[in-house]
Amino acid sequence: MAKSSAETPLMQQHKAIKQKYPDAILLFRVGDFYETFGEDAIISSQVLGITLTKRNNGAAFSSELAGFPYHALDTYLHKLVKAGYRVAICDQLEDPKQVKGIVKRGVTEMVTPGVATNDKMLEHNSNNFLAALHFQDDKSGIAFLDISTGEMFVSEGNQEYIDKLLQTLKPAEVIFQRNYQKQFKENFGSKFYTYTLDSWIFDTAYATENLLKHFQTHSLKGFGVENMPAAIIAAGAVFHYLKDTEHPNLQHITSIQRIERDDYLWMDRFTIRNLELLGSGVEDGQTLLRVLDNTVSAMGARLLKRWIVLPLKDIDKINERLELVEFLIKDVELRNKITTHIKQAGDIERLVSKIPLKKINPREVLQIARGLQQVDAIRNECLQASNDYLKRLADALNPCHYILEKILKEIVENPPVLVAKGHVIKEGVHSELDELRNIASTGKEYLVQLQQKESEATGISSLKVGFNNVFGYYLEVTNLHKSKVPETWMRKQTLANAERYITPELKNYEEKIVGAEEKIQAIEQDLFNKLLLELQDYIAPMQVNGNVLAVLDCLCCFANNALQYNYKKPNIHTGSALELHDSRHPVIERNLPAGDSYVSNDILLDPASQQVIILTGPNMSGKSALLRQTALITLMAHMGSFVPASNANIPLTDKIFTRVGASDNLSGGESTFMVEMNETASIINNLTSRSLVLLDEIGRGTSTYDGISIAWSIVEYLHASPHAPKTLFATHYHELNELENKLRGVKNYHITNKEVGNKIIFLRKLAPGGSTHSFGIHVARMAGMPPKLIDRANEILQQLESKHVDEHIGEHVKTLSAPKMQLSIFDAHSQTFDEIRQMLDVIDINRLTPVEALMKLNEVKEKVK
Repeated sequence: MAKSSAETPLMQQHKAIKQKYPDAILLFRVGDFYETFGEDAIISSQVLGITLTKRNNGAAFSSELAGFPYHALDTYLHKLVKAGYRVAICDQLEDPKQVKGIVKRGVTEMVTPGVATNDKMLEHNSNNFLAALHFQDDKSGIAFLDISTGEMFVSEGNQEYIDKLLQTLKPAEVIFQRNYQKQFKENFGSKFYTYTLDSWIFDTAYATENLLKHFQTHSLKGFGVENMPAAIIAAGAVFHYLKDTEHPNLQHITSIQRIERDDYLWMDRFTIRNLELLGSGVEDGQTLLRVLDNTVSAMGARLLKRWIVLPLKDIDKINERLELVEFLIKDVELRNKITTHIKQAGDIERLVSKIPLKKINPREVLQIARGLQQVDAIRNECLQASNDYLKRLADALNPCHYILEKILKEIVENPPVLVAKGHVIKEGVHSELDELRNIASTGKEYLVQLQQKESEATGISSLKVGFNNVFGYYLEVTNLHKSKVPETWMRKQTLANAERYITPELKNYEEKIVGAEEKIQAIEQDLFNKLLLELQDYIAPMQVNGNVLAVLDCLCCFANNALQYNYKKPNIHTGSALELHDSRHPVIERNLPAGDSYVSNDILLDPASQQVIILTGPNMSGKSALLRQTALITLMAHMGSFVPASNANIPLTDKIFTRVGASDNLSGGESTFMVEMNETASIINNLTSRSLVLLDEIGRGTSTYDGISIAWSIVEYLHASPHAPKTLFATHYHELNELENKLRGVKNYHITNKEVGNKIIFLRKLAPGGSTHSFGIHVARMAGMPPKLIDRANEILQQLESKHVDEHIGEHVKTLSAPKMQLSIFDAHSQTFDEIRQMLDVIDINRLTPVEALMKLNEVKEKVK
């Protein structure tokens, strides 16, 4: 290690600052560059693709070095943060021109994934949440903050509820106590970017003090969180972390909102994943969000995302939304006006949050004013409407007339991005500024006139007026004309081929001009800062404006979707029957090939008559689509959206559970069957009478008889449950059709198909009664299996079907005849026959899945070729 005596004062300063931020990449401002040293430089050069060099100060001290120009910070910063690094920005705190020796430096901001405010680091249509989690045995607390909009949410609940919130709001970063790292990973997985803090931070008194100090209140009662101690601790940890990461200006965080579990329709993380609400397992796969999101603003897009994963459970609030959507469908003119105004308003939430952070530029301030003009227009339009909810929303809008007029009066129409570029403030705002500008502009004209006047008077045609920092403005005369210079001129500098002179008149004007430009910049900066200070008083009402515009954007979007996609208004009721006529899958319908129309279906689920539907049908016929569309229509109705059905009577639902398809969690060390059973257990243990349960192919992760037994017992359990949850059960086990005869509330349905020759056509229409075959062999043919293999599979199927159903399948297999055309090869002495016999001996038929059976069959076929 090099001795510190060998280090330059600059490197000693760097070392001292780096010690305070050991786990961050330190961007160290040196002149016009941000430099990184040592390990930071190696990482930066790899992530950013910039050159890595060595800084050598003799043999005693050398260090890797990588840097970029300070004005390229926006370009490079987001790349480091997206790569998962914390970045400390260390700036010069003094003007180098006015300091002798080393400039004072300090970290002005720490950027991490959860506290990003830079536009390049943020997705316009998604919130960028920082989450803090306070672990407790019975009830943990959680807080979410989007520093880029000022929105803050808190909640409390058990591990499953916290998991649901983390999966739903997908924070960019999660902070929690250092000694809970193992527990966090076990409970919530390793997909989140996490950072751990000391345990002393997670303390009730400290957290309460942090919150009261920030909100400048005497208690937290006004936010309705005073009885949520674990959530208060999590929220306090957020404010501690913001202080730690050099974020002192947080006046845009004006309130805390509770996420109350009982206010929203519950979906566990399996359901959110299975229904493909926000993301799809397939690259570029279609999702419900993608189909529904036709909002015109980033604010609306962010809110819609939250509405999808947190649908309402309060029937009055749902109907309020539905009635306003209906009203907006009828009043086309008003809807078009609202969407046009919202489009022009810009991202009010994110613009407003830049005010206290001092990251707002003159153009963005002008956009805030334009946004307020649109707010005023929307308010005036909507207050005339006959819908009460719309009037209430309009009433909450505040055009902030005083500050709107002040911005328009002070800022020019097309301001530059930076105040330093000048010409930000309008004429007539500040008399001294106008005077100085006049001097600066006419001064230059005066110099041109002076040059012409002196040139004519002296006859020096090549006379030039110039300027340098040493002695200001001067007149330059080439040696050729030196003899024509008047005696009143004073010589100041001799060059190789010219002389420079000054005159009393030139000196007099210089004093006026040189000071003017510096003073202009200082006055403009001062006036802009004062305007920002006044803007701070309007942060809260402007945030309300942003939220109201987001709500209106979402509801106008629902109205447009209803018209464009032929959605109808659902009837939400407090009864128990779910009745859908001509229902369609909203996502599949939008992605059909041109010319194809979606085959709609009627669905009835009623605890009194048809509580459980057992749905059988060929593979690929659309069983899963039918299950999903039932859930998606229920969900859309609870969001306040119209639905893809000609008529929909939907009971108020508190929970939607789905178990769709078998998927391995191999990285977590769990088999398909284990995942399946975990998810099904979660459903069974959380049911209520208002739940909707959708089960698809339960039991296929294990052997046939185990699978049938588990699926059978699940149906019996759900049917016998005192809650009588409405259940759709899709299965390929046709044996379950027997349950219709044994249980009163169970009804069999199948998806129809038509056989034409040797082919099968899926009609995708639901019909009463069970289906008898699975058409697996037809699907194998469609997948391109060899014809010989398909023929042999059909032969085996006929032999098995000719046996009695109640006999043991293992016995059937033992009595299967060998392929007729291959008989001559099965010689008792042949080596091939021995190999096949050994292979068959070790197979446990009861645990063989259909796909494995086909694979084995193919293996046998290969051996006897």
